[in-house]
Order: sequence, then C-alpha cells, then structure tokens
Amino acid sequence: MNAVDLGVNLFVALFALLDPIGNVPIFAAATAGASLRQRISVSAMICLFAVVFLGFFFFTGLGLLQFFGISLAAFRIAGGILLLLLGLDMAREDFLAIFADADAATDAKDVRGYAKRRFKRLIVPFAIPLMIGPGAISAVIINAGEAAKLGLTGTLASLVAMIAACVVTFLCFSATGPISRILGDVGMAIVVRVLGLILCALAIQFILMGLGEALPGMFSAGVTAPYPAGGQ
Repeated sequence: MNAVDLGVNLFVALFALLDPIGNVPIFAAATAGASLRQRISVSAMICLFAVVFLGFFFFTGLGLLQFFGISLAAFRIAGGILLLLLGLDMAREDFLAIFADADAATDAKDVRGYAKRRFKRLIVPFAIPLMIGPGAISAVIINAGEAAKLGLTGTLASLVAMIAACVVTFLCFSATGPISRILGDVGMAIVVRVLGLILCALAIQFILMGLGEALPGMFSAGVTAPYPAGGQ
C-alpha cells in the first residue's frame, strides 16, 4: 500500500465514522435559533477540535495504550459499551432536547461568546463519543502503524486525510440551516432515532470485534468481520 492509498482509505473511514450528514440533525438542534455566522463559528471550533484530537491519537495512541497496559480489544469493548448507552438514549428518548439552548438567539452579533458556550456544551457527548468514538480513534491508531512503515510520506498522507475529513464535516455542519428547514422538527427527530439504532448496532459490532480479538475462536469470522476484503 502506498501513501496515497493509505490516505484515501483513512479519509473514507473517518468520513463514515464521523458521520457529518447523520449528525446534522443533532447539530441543528444544538444551534437552533443561531445566526449563520454563529453556526459556522461553532462548527469551525468543533472540527478544529476533531483535527487536534485525532492528530493527538495518531501520534500518541499506541504509546498511550501500551503505557496504561490497555489492549486494542479492551479499548474497543469499552468504547462499544459507551456508544451503546448513547445509542439507546438517542433511540428511546427526546435526545435532541438535551442540546437545546434557550439563549441561542438572544444576540446574533455575539458570535465568539456564543461559539464558546456552545462548544463547551457540545464537547461531550456530541464531539466525544458521538463524532469521535472508538471507531475513529481505532482507525487513526491502526493507520498510524501503517503510516510508520511508509515514513514521512505516510504520515503526511494520513494528516491530510484527517484534515480533509474534518473540512467536509465543517461544510456539512455549516449547511445545517437549509437541511434543518427541509427536514423540519419531525424529520430531524426521525433521523436521530434511526441514527441511534445504527449507533447501537455499530456499538455491538465494536464489542464483538473486541471479544473476538480477546477470545480467538469464540465467534465466527462472519460475526466479527461480516464484510471481509474481497467478500460480497
């Protein structure tokens, strides 16, 4: 695998895992009543945080896991449990209500202050673990190991892929206004509940993958890796 293939693979994986399109309804609820400049400012801060956070794990992830004596399998199981709890909340309750901001439209000119307040509110659980969950972190850590084999070109390709995925996420969040108007409150609620169901399934998959790594032979390959490379 060359550096270009490595970067493209990481971009595709991060785009699917960050899921900017699926997270638009939640971001819309979190910035309801905000002006375009306020919404763009919040999305910029979140995506910049995502780049820094992913970059941090790219350079230190393997070392951190080794330092604390945590296997990648245990990390996937723990992350899967957290995602499962979050997915259940999204599927069963009015998940959008917890992101509501009563003061969102008090002053449309207060761009910087509004962005800081919303960013602090959205770090958890929106940025982490909904956007940057165990899947994204695992993908970055695994990619770091492959990039090390290619040297500087592999590292640069991976960094470009992470930045590109976050830029696309920023563009999707910046277009939240038109999307939320099209979907409406009912449409956004439906999308969030469906996303919660998908998140639950993804969480179970992470747990199964972790258990499959920790206990070889416990599950069939079709359960832990349902779509192997070259398969149907």
